[in-house]
Amino acid sequence: MRLLLVEDQEELAEWLAKALRQGGHAVDLMGRGDHADHALATQPYDLVILDLSLPGMDGLEVLKRLRARGGDLPVLILTARGSTDERVIGLNLGADDYLVKPFELSELEARVKALLRRGQGRSPVLRVGRLEFDSSSRLVMIDGRPLPLTPRELAVLEALMARLGRPVARELLFEKVFDMDADARPEAIESYVSRLRKKLEGSDVSITTLRGLGYLLGETP
Repeated sequence: MRLLLVEDQEELAEWLAKALRQGGHAVDLMGRGDHADHALATQPYDLVILDLSLPGMDGLEVLKRLRARGGDLPVLILTARGSTDERVIGLNLGADDYLVKPFELSELEARVKALLRRGQGRSPVLRVGRLEFDSSSRLVMIDGRPLPLTPRELAVLEALMARLGRPVARELLFEKVFDMDADARPEAIESYVSRLRKKLEGSDVSITTLRGLGYLLGETP
């Protein structure tokens, strides 16, 4: 999943981005509200973690402009503003959840997972053949045994499993796996798909390349 983290406290932002990337997400990190507004208007995301006190543009204005453009992108407000009135304003503007600083990383991760599941409208456990992915624990298993994956391998697999029965274009996979600052090109996806294929060998699940369409995850015929 591709996330936008908007937080102007640099140390906190880097810590959160690192934790989310280790969980298999691509994370774009921005410290200004106006930069976040531009990114949200031009880039596809699965979830936004949005601070309120931001230079350039207040977080509530970013949220207001996002909702005015339409769509139901999940938004988690992350802020030191803890008053009830400000929470109500944020929720009324279209925020999906609200977390007040200071907070535990485990709580943030749990809320992110819940919002992503809600946004995708799916069960926390995805299955194909004997392969199972639990989006809550971020564990992948085959026949009940853990399948070790790197964060980016996990991100590719999650994107493919979220679209079972449909091919996923290489460019879309790239957007889900790499953030804006990544020094990579869409062709890099081929390497991660190849690694996944090797790790899936011997199971009843495979990844098929459909020329001109992308990659399709499914049970081996």
